[in-house]
Amino acid sequence: MDSTDLLDRVFPGRRGELKRAILRQALQCFNASGIEATTIENVRAACGASVGAIYHHFQSKEGLVAALFYAALDDQERLREQYLSEADSAEAGVLALVHSYVDWVDEQPEWARFVLQARAAVSTGPFKDELVARNRQRNKKLMVWMGEHGGVEHFAHIPAELLPSLIIGQAESYSRAWLSKRVDKSPRHYRDLLGSAAWNSIKPQ
Repeated sequence: MDSTDLLDRVFPGRRGELKRAILRQALQCFNASGIEATTIENVRAACGASVGAIYHHFQSKEGLVAALFYAALDDQERLREQYLSEADSAEAGVLALVHSYVDWVDEQPEWARFVLQARAAVSTGPFKDELVARNRQRNKKLMVWMGEHGGVEHFAHIPAELLPSLIIGQAESYSRAWLSKRVDKSPRHYRDLLGSAAWNSIKPQ
């Protein structure tokens, strides 16, 4: 998969064509120069759209960052839900969460790299309330799924807000190392080990 596939999924059809073109170049600019150093003019020069068109669709640089960030989260969620739909137990659900995360990072390294650098900017910027709402909704959906598959009883000893971090934390830490080129092997190479480690860290004793 490449970034075009992701943007086509999140902004499909001809009406989304200009948005996709702007976002595609914005992603490259942010990853190449960093969010703080990149300007709207840099993005305009890269994509050929007018400044007016960029502001019309995204309002600001912060809007561009948020649009990219939430497009990535939507695509992550798409894959997560696909994997969860094939899981039939709490343990299988934990493995599905870890496997979907590392597989997405492996398939979309440029997007994953952007998400890691953009999270702080989005969480403290003008679109932070949307991030809070999305996180709350995602965690709620996860708890509903776990409840339907016996997970609530399994994980009653763990605070609900802590559970996602315990499940994904080790995979995210290794993914950061891979994306920053501190390790050579993709997190996908270790998906089974990372999944087992997540399950072993939270399963009832």
